Amino acid sequence: MEVRVIDNNVEKAIRILKRQLIKEGVFRQLKERRWAEKPSDKRRRKERQAARRLRRQISRARARREPRRR
Repeated sequence: MEVRVIDNNVEKAIRILKRQLIKEGVFRQLKERRWAEKPSDKRRRKERQAARRLRRQISRARARREPRRR
């Protein structure tokens, strides 16, 4: 991952880098790995993530099919 500093604007480059790290899920991984996770908790977390992905997928499919009502 690379972020270029333009016109010595380091603050802007740091914001861009942070946004990219969040998008890639690096901060989430760091948070998850900070402490040991019990296998049962890990399984529940994975199930919740799968359900969340499915809900998003369904809502996005609906949004594509149905025109917006105003």
